[in-house]
Amino acid sequence: MPASTPLNILFAGTPDFAAASLQALLDSEHRVLAVLTQPDRPAGRGKKVTVSPVKQLAVSADIPVWQPDTLKDAEIQQHIHDAHADVMVVVAYGLIVPQTVLDMPRYGCVNVHGSLLPRWRGAAPIQRAIAAGDTETGVGIMQMEAGLDTGPVLLERRTTIAPNDTGGSLHDRLAALGATALLDALADLPALREAAQPQPAEGVTYAHKLGKEEARLDWQQPAVALANQVRAFNPWPVAWFSLAGQAVRVWAAQAVAGDGAPGTVLAVGEQGIDVACADGVLRLQQLQRPGKRAMPVADILRGHPEFLQAGDQLG
Repeated sequence: MPASTPLNILFAGTPDFAAASLQALLDSEHRVLAVLTQPDRPAGRGKKVTVSPVKQLAVSADIPVWQPDTLKDAEIQQHIHDAHADVMVVVAYGLIVPQTVLDMPRYGCVNVHGSLLPRWRGAAPIQRAIAAGDTETGVGIMQMEAGLDTGPVLLERRTTIAPNDTGGSLHDRLAALGATALLDALADLPALREAAQPQPAEGVTYAHKLGKEEARLDWQQPAVALANQVRAFNPWPVAWFSLAGQAVRVWAAQAVAGDGAPGTVLAVGEQGIDVACADGVLRLQQLQRPGKRAMPVADILRGHPEFLQAGDQLG
């Protein structure tokens, strides 16, 4: 939907999910005055200083970039005030936006959030939706307020979570969906704000930040839950189990019928490695051994038939 009135926009975001919305704004009739993104930080094994995808895009478009450690700083608040923006668009920024800043733009601050609020407020809504076995999700354009993702939703778009969706595939689809939804919302922003209703009090869940420590597979859980975990944590932090004291990463798996003592390898074959769970069996289909690349289980077994055998017990 084309914009009825071009808006002067400040944009705040950091990862790839946010870059999709920034690109949509740059391709639109709106004017991006400046971009806020998190400071450059060391990343990876080499601890090389890297810049965010949003910063890379802003620099390539010759947009001013501001990288404060906090939005509570008086200097950055002055910059935001002096921009006289119509609206500030916030997408996966990663810093708290204080009330002082929320009130500065003419139409306040709007957020592109990757869930159907109030379900999955918080940092990792995409992965939590898959891990929970949700069959539907979407994006919401929310008018921001001081609470964590508590503001009224101005507009939402829905999508089905397919049985083969991973955290990566759903992320990419929602990033694109969020970008188009953002443009639709900006095209009718005053009317949407006027008609906005508070989020319902029922159905609130929280999508806590992902951690590597929760990626370990617990064979005492149902196989369906572990299959969802594998999908949700692909491509990060990637589910894993311990074998001979080393982590084997699981990139693809599915729940199948069967039973046995949890953690017991029941069968090994071309279709995968079947491991008993508290309820059902998890068929491991794509694995990554330490120091190796991810491979289909059939390929691993052809080169290393001793890798896992029926009767082996996984911790």
